Amino acid sequence: MPPEGITQLPIQQWTNKHENFIHNLVQNASFKLRNPDAGSRKERYRKSTENFQWLIQHALDNNLKLRAMGSGWSFTKVGVTEGGLIDTASLNFSFPLTQKYVNANYANGPEDLYFLQCGTIVYEVNNRLDAKIPPRSIKASGASNGQTIAGALSTGTHGAAFKVGAIPDFVVGLHIVTGPNTHIWLERASYPVASQEFVDWLDADLLQDDDLFNAALVSFGSFGFIHGVMVETEPQFLLTEHREGNIAYDQKLKKAMTQLDFSDLQLPGTGQNGELYHFEVLFNIHKFEPGNPQKGAFLKYMFKKPVEPHPPILRDNEFTYGDDLLGIISTVLDKLPGSGLLIPVLVNNMFNLAFTPKPPIQGTIREIFNYTKFRGKVASAAIGIDIADSPKALELIVEVNKNKPFPGGLSLRYVKGTKATLGFTKFPNTCVLEMDGVDGNKAREFYEAVWNKFEQEGIAYTLHWGKINFNLNENRVKAMYGANQVQSWIDARNQLLSIPVLKVFENKFIEQCGLNKVLGAII
Repeated sequence: MPPEGITQLPIQQWTNKHENFIHNLVQNASFKLRNPDAGSRKERYRKSTENFQWLIQHALDNNLKLRAMGSGWSFTKVGVTEGGLIDTASLNFSFPLTQKYVNANYANGPEDLYFLQCGTIVYEVNNRLDAKIPPRSIKASGASNGQTIAGALSTGTHGAAFKVGAIPDFVVGLHIVTGPNTHIWLERASYPVASQEFVDWLDADLLQDDDLFNAALVSFGSFGFIHGVMVETEPQFLLTEHREGNIAYDQKLKKAMTQLDFSDLQLPGTGQNGELYHFEVLFNIHKFEPGNPQKGAFLKYMFKKPVEPHPPILRDNEFTYGDDLLGIISTVLDKLPGSGLLIPVLVNNMFNLAFTPKPPIQGTIREIFNYTKFRGKVASAAIGIDIADSPKALELIVEVNKNKPFPGGLSLRYVKGTKATLGFTKFPNTCVLEMDGVDGNKAREFYEAVWNKFEQEGIAYTLHWGKINFNLNENRVKAMYGANQVQSWIDARNQLLSIPVLKVFENKFIEQCGLNKVLGAII
């Protein structure tokens, strides 16, 4: 019988949020965790740690593979396994730290730190930080906020905060359950955050190591169960979002795209609402012509300044897809002869509805980045490149689209590079090419053609771990990150987990990527 706080789930199949795949599971191998009802917060948290350990022992005893399940956001099978899934959504404690729990050598004050249990959803984090006195904020967000903090972290979720980075870049500590009798508090030796009293509160073993921490940040659930996450916050700030259309693709825009120098664009709002924080360029690749503003770019950018009283955001009837429209379109495009001829017309109409210039709006991260509701099958692939390559990459994608029309659009988001060993935003200044559209064969053929074209043209790139990336294999991963970086990640996994536990947290995805190698017991 499972202990209190663990309930067996009668599921043998599981579908992700975006409905890209259905995954088969081993019968009676999946469980739901919740914090016990009785006891202090410390006692309840420790009991959940013990329950994670019980699950690992159960997996060892029954030759099972396990993986924690977040919100099911990933488009790929990076976060599932050929065994059972562990639903952690109810593990959502969060609390600020007081001085006694902060390392004496921490660079900032306790108000900057916030501890989150793994199942806490990003929108819950935003709400709780907003309620603090004075209010606080996370430093950056993905386009949506329905992911759990551990899930968003583990695949490198990003936004377009080009001076901040992705979610892993404001995470400063991890509580990881690494075996049936072990769990650790992991942080950088070069950037200590937690006092011994906090580590004792967890009843964990302290491990301070930059290489191990950087490897564990983006590890897609394969380093054990992440039970707790320490993030750095900042005082709440206000974002002013601008949307501008009909921007010519010319040298002025290329200067912004390749250098993050926006001076020639003369962006409306500059100098009025703080410094530029978020920069995103969108293109309809079916209607593209250099130098022609009518077939150019659509810009979405945001300025950042200290928070001040502001009216609530009134969102008008923004374009949204019907509940099943994307799935219907996907089926039509796959089955209708000559459907490729329909794609440009389809995308042109959807793009004109979805991306139109609007008056600026102001809001906090909580207000600007809201919870996405999915409507049918959507596809998304994201490619990380050096910003210097962004014009060439755009032009190659437009070229590919002529032969393999894509039922969607392209956005370029600019993100500060990450320290995470296998973080896909690895370039010091990363441009993320987001290719979002209707899922189906047409989209998959387009993605594959783009990857092949980049390789033929010698453009260095990475792929988002949580988005469509079916071409990943061991050789490509090494080409993307370098053999030394990949080996460092594998070494870290072997150091933190025993050989039997390595097998528990293995799945076909990391096997396909050559990341499941067992080197022997190092610890």
